[in-house]
Amino acid sequence: MLRQLSTVPRSNFFNAFQVRQISTTDSFPTIIDPHCDPSLPLKLNFAQISSAAYNIKSGIQRTECRRSFKLSHSIGSNIYLKMELNQATGSFKERGARQALLRLSDEQKKAGVWAASAGNHALALCYHGKKLGIPINVVMPRHAPLMKIDYCVKFGANVIVEGKDISVSRGIALKSAIEFGAIYINGYDHIDILAGAGTIGLELLDQVSDLDAVIIPVGGGGLIAGVGVAIKTLYPKIQIIGVESETCPSFTKSLESGIPTVTRSLPSLADGLAVPLVGVNAFYTAKEYVDKMVQMNEYCIGNSSAS
Repeated sequence: MLRQLSTVPRSNFFNAFQVRQISTTDSFPTIIDPHCDPSLPLKLNFAQISSAAYNIKSGIQRTECRRSFKLSHSIGSNIYLKMELNQATGSFKERGARQALLRLSDEQKKAGVWAASAGNHALALCYHGKKLGIPINVVMPRHAPLMKIDYCVKFGANVIVEGKDISVSRGIALKSAIEFGAIYINGYDHIDILAGAGTIGLELLDQVSDLDAVIIPVGGGGLIAGVGVAIKTLYPKIQIIGVESETCPSFTKSLESGIPTVTRSLPSLADGLAVPLVGVNAFYTAKEYVDKMVQMNEYCIGNSSAS
């Protein structure tokens, strides 16, 4: 467990966390995640979402879907906001994290899991890992917010801060999972993560009658994949609209090319959506359910954040 990050000498960093033979350079060989294999993509189905809803219901919040008076008045339509910020760690990521952990075998739970995340996925895994008694190891890039690192430590996780960006951190986590015979859980592409995200769609249908469209922020694609399957399976006429920053329109580029496509990413206020390569499972699941993608510029993102 990381206790005092600033006091760990860099040369002894990995030894301090008992991680063996891991390079601290900023280049890292590509390692294929067996649960997110580009050559064998998995497609989420409705039964997996229904199962997840049953599995996780005792451990997550059924969040309010609140009508926004301000947005509804300004647009002239009823606009509802799904209040996932009211989950224990502040994001929808808890749904998939809990489902993924619950689906592990007893042997896998004992071995623990590895993940790479700059924030919300790490927090969700660490929180529910503590609740379920499952050891959690997270590799967080150097730019990860100190507050989120600290919370992961307080949740009892083994925290490693390494990598100039998330791709390097992911390589370290994948290599470590292989070394220790543990499972790596991708924060936006593991099929159980998608299933957990899909439970939001089921709740939306129960909470709001006569939905016309669901507007979903898109980064790696896991949320729009899960919600898209849940909504379109039951009500195919409801529109699924994805929104991403124009600084990293990776899902749009992937739809245009027909395959997950690496996209240049520029700095953005919506840094959590800046995923240069969407998940393979997420993409091949979501592409048949997405009706429209919209790119937002930084001015619009800033205005919406301020309001």
